[in-house]
Formats: sequence, structure tokens, C-alpha cells
Amino acid sequence: MGYSIRSFEDGDAEALAELGRAAIGAIGPDAYSEEQVEAWLANFAGPEVYQAQADAGTQIFIATDEDDEPVAYAMLEQTGHLDHLYCHPDHTKEGLATSLLETAALYAKYHGITHLFTEASHIAKPAFEKAGYNAMKKRTFEIDGVEITNWAMVKTIDPARGRRTA
Repeated sequence: MGYSIRSFEDGDAEALAELGRAAIGAIGPDAYSEEQVEAWLANFAGPEVYQAQADAGTQIFIATDEDDEPVAYAMLEQTGHLDHLYCHPDHTKEGLATSLLETAALYAKYHGITHLFTEASHIAKPAFEKAGYNAMKKRTFEIDGVEITNWAMVKTIDPARGRRTA
């Protein structure tokens, strides 16, 4: 299957919200309890959040299938915070997380962002490690009284490396 990566476009918000919910519902139980997955889903972003983030300057990189339908995405805030990385369950193990994280790192390098940071789920942690992120600490927090853990991770971007000079 051929995939492409593009930026967020008007009209993508609903598809991204559905994609994220599908990923959490199908893949979340691999590392989290039913109660944790339910709390995660109950507080997951709606379509309005994606449009608001894009309007505020957040870069949303979307992996699409040959029909230009979103199948995975990552949200990179101007601060270097990578907020979301989700892949539809029908499109896992295709290298999409790696491609999206590489795209975010290239964007950061080009725009002078020197550090990328995230809070990765247990499921996403290996993809972030493969992309050069280091786990700083395990985090525990609550959603609606349900305790959940994830990983604070960071990647240093060398803005000079790889740049061409005249």
C-alpha cells in the first residue's frame, strides 16, 4: 500500500478524531486496563481541538493512504511538544510512526527547534525510542480518578547537522 505524508487540511478534523479513538480502542488494551482505556477515550480530543490547534500554528502531519484518507498523524506544537502520535489499527506495522516522527524532526531542524518532547504511552514508547527519543521518567497521572502512566521523553535536534551552506 502506498502512503504519503501531508499537512493538515480543512476537513481533516473529524477523520483525525475518529482515527485517534479507533487506535486507543483497538491498541490501548495491549498495555492498559479496560478502565484506563475508557477514561482515555472519554477525554480524547474532539474534532474542534484539531482545527483549533492548526489555527494556533500547531503542525499536524498526516499519513494518508492512496485515496488521501488519513491513516496516522502526529501533532507538533511550536514549542517542540509532540502532542499526538496515532495510527489507525488497520495500518500499524507499516512504518508510519517512524515516518511521521522523522517528518516532525526535519520540520524542527528547519525551524530551529532544538528539542522535541512528548509524553508517550507504553504502546508508543518503542517508536519514539527508535526515532532517537530518550525516556526521562515514567509519569503517573489521573484522568477522571483513573491512574494512568506514560513516559516523558525528549529528543535533541542539532539544527546545524545536515544543513547545506553556500
